[in-house]
Amino acid sequence: MKNRLRVLRAERDWSQADLADRVDVSRQTINAIETGKYDPSLPLAFALARVFGLAIETIFDPGFEADEETRVANA
Repeated sequence: MKNRLRVLRAERDWSQADLADRVDVSRQTINAIETGKYDPSLPLAFALARVFGLAIETIFDPGFEADEETRVANA
């Protein structure tokens, strides 16, 4: 899943560790989310949205995966 975490962190001059501390996860988790290797749980996505003061949709873009799921569900 595409996301804007890296950009949002950079705008605030936060390291991955800083963000991880704010949402109570490991730095490796933040790295995995930023690189698209891990999709956050819904509670973590909400926590990240809260930290940045943004809607989840502003941070995360499901892209093709969500479009494919919708197509399959509506078939």
